[in-house]
Amino acid sequence: MDTDNHSDEEIKKILSDYRNVCVVGASRSGDKDAHTVPAYLIKKGYNVIPVNPNAEEIFGRKCYRRVSEVDQDMEIVDIFRPSGEVYAVVEDALAKGPKVIWMQEGIENAEAEELAESKGITVVFNRCMFKEHMRLFGN
Repeated sequence: MDTDNHSDEEIKKILSDYRNVCVVGASRSGDKDAHTVPAYLIKKGYNVIPVNPNAEEIFGRKCYRRVSEVDQDMEIVDIFRPSGEVYAVVEDALAKGPKVIWMQEGIENAEAEELAESKGITVVFNRCMFKEHMRLFGN
């Protein structure tokens, strides 16, 4: 699976400029990437907004069923869902006007990418926010 064509400078700018991250598929399970990645982001000062229809609260924060139900500002929608579910997530997120759609490592959906880009949203795919942050900023 390929990754997007963003330069290191572009990824660094995204991770520096945008601090409100809506994490779709956030997990309560500490052994899953969908838990460890947002936990790391919280530790680094990001405002993580969990989205998971099966949880009331994750990381001690209110958990939302869908992105469209979030009542906070969001700049990045970070997706931990199978590639086949991404289009519906992006479609739902459009009303919230995110600046970036970020599909985690192993996740790519060309139709969702096209939809987001047609609305002026930057798309990052097949990259891990944790790994990119560590690589570009260290720990």
